[in-house]
Amino acid sequence: MELGKLGVWYFTDGMPAPAAAATAKRIEDLGYSTFWIPETVGRNPFVHASWLLANTTKLVIATGIANIYHREPGVTMAAQKTLAEQSGNRFLLGLGVSHKPMVEGVRGLSYGAPVPTMRSYLEKMAASPYTAVPPSEEPQTVIAALGPQMLKLARDRCAGAHPYFSSPDHTAMAREILGPDSWLCVEQKVILEPDPAKARALARPVASIYLGLPNYRNNWLRMGLTEADLENGGSDRFIDSTFAWGTASQIEARLKAHFDAGASHVCIQPVNPNGKFGDLHWEALEALRP
Repeated sequence: MELGKLGVWYFTDGMPAPAAAATAKRIEDLGYSTFWIPETVGRNPFVHASWLLANTTKLVIATGIANIYHREPGVTMAAQKTLAEQSGNRFLLGLGVSHKPMVEGVRGLSYGAPVPTMRSYLEKMAASPYTAVPPSEEPQTVIAALGPQMLKLARDRCAGAHPYFSSPDHTAMAREILGPDSWLCVEQKVILEPDPAKARALARPVASIYLGLPNYRNNWLRMGLTEADLENGGSDRFIDSTFAWGTASQIEARLKAHFDAGASHVCIQPVNPNGKFGDLHWEALEALRP
């Protein structure tokens, strides 16, 4: 599998299926190598990945991430191998433990200690039987990893890590833990807006979705931000460290900072200046295309 250097991370749940397929095809035509799709309370990411893979020819479709609490490990493994075999090895499985408010508050399930729970899940995936025609290559898995212990698990049991909503400083820390060979697939939110006040105003509604989630907060605090930085939509310091905003060249400098810090792949999530969360900002993707 060739992930390439630049991918796109985006929600397609607000698009009808034909529009989502057209979006994936346009991303492919722009030269991006991988399209990352999340899982929250919308589409089944494996069913949707199948649709997107069927409507593209070379684009890798990655889950960023599939929630391990939503399905039994053997079922996830079967979906991974099925999609890899059907697509000619263009599917990348990204797994994560999600967040306690989502797992317990929304799904009514019990949330376990993140690292032991993920370790057990990966072990059960590996031990599950699969009797269908296998893919021609062993499919790869990355896990959502922010803290040191989850990063070590990504290093030891997976192809690598998929950190979300972090910074180049975090990328450097993650690479040090992962070592030289693991994949480090970093998500980066981008805003093609050079005015600082406008860019930060656009960033704060997006940030507010995540500011109450403990796994992200813990990571931001670990990386030197303060509780005060995480209040009222986030301080300027918080916004500037986690969002890449400005001209195309300024955003490209942030992407370069991730690569310089050790990222092997960066998937950009564009924020639309029109303020609509589900409206993909094609101007940004055009400007930043590989």
